[in-house]
Amino acid sequence: MPLRWLLACALLLAVLVAAFSLGKFPIPPADLLRSIAARLTGTPSGLPPAVDTVVWNIRLPRVAAGLLVGAALAAAGAAYQGMFRNPLVSPDILGVSAGAGLGAVLGIFMGLPLAVVQVLAFVGGLLAVGAVVGVAGLVRRHDPVLVLVLAGIAVGALLGAGISLIKILADPTTQLPSITFWLLGGLNAVTPADLAVTAPMLLLGLVPMALLRWRMNLLGLADEEAQALGIAVRRLRLLLVAAATLTTAAAVSLTGIIGWIGLVVPHVARLLVGPNFARLLPASLLLGGGFLVATDTLARTVASIELPLGILTALVGAPFFLFLLARPGRGE
Repeated sequence: MPLRWLLACALLLAVLVAAFSLGKFPIPPADLLRSIAARLTGTPSGLPPAVDTVVWNIRLPRVAAGLLVGAALAAAGAAYQGMFRNPLVSPDILGVSAGAGLGAVLGIFMGLPLAVVQVLAFVGGLLAVGAVVGVAGLVRRHDPVLVLVLAGIAVGALLGAGISLIKILADPTTQLPSITFWLLGGLNAVTPADLAVTAPMLLLGLVPMALLRWRMNLLGLADEEAQALGIAVRRLRLLLVAAATLTTAAAVSLTGIIGWIGLVVPHVARLLVGPNFARLLPASLLLGGGFLVATDTLARTVASIELPLGILTALVGAPFFLFLLARPGRGE
């Protein structure tokens, strides 16, 4: 098992080096190390100023955002799948992505600044989940987990209709391209100021999941069995839903809607380390961050134009998920 963790960390390090080195302005790994060493020691690097500018002002925010967002979406996906005892659940199942998307689209339609658009996306995601939880709380005759998922699907569909309506009303020459590109997701617009605002919210959501990852395994049992073991099931589930929702809403507000990470990455992590959430969460964090950074590197190098991340994650995630479904089953 330690060998697997070492290999995962080594692979993540290789992905990070490639992310900093590759691009329209390639930087050899040796120059990258010189720039990092100079920044750490406070001495001149002896490199052209353009190299330091690209490394620290352009690529560092993208790579840091990719790590945080990928890790957050993968961790939220693992938490949702464990809470709802359903491997097909993803972070947007409770309408988080649709609510954040509607908030951002509304801000773009109104011509608001980017910072306000991000705030609206974050608030929209939280309000969407609040609506889902409120609707589910009114239904007492059915299984609460099933009701929560079905309410999320219904609210998500309603919010999706609102997004479609705004796209129809938007100016096709100015507003509609911005709306479409934002909905497809990307890291190209991330700035250090955006990271400074969003990173604390991402970490605030990840900390409860990390602290409660041992108790998370008990939610895989029937509610009566978990309660018999002394677990306040409803309180624990609501706390984890709030944490996973906070991370997802913050991630979507920063990068737009990036799908498949929260669905596929936890499956890969489960194949590598098993279903124990104490190991599954750290593995999902590593794999999710590395996957999104690698995808972003491809998005800005594989073609003459930068591709939206949502397209690439779907191209990779959908076939891989079909492979998982067709794969001869192993008990998880």
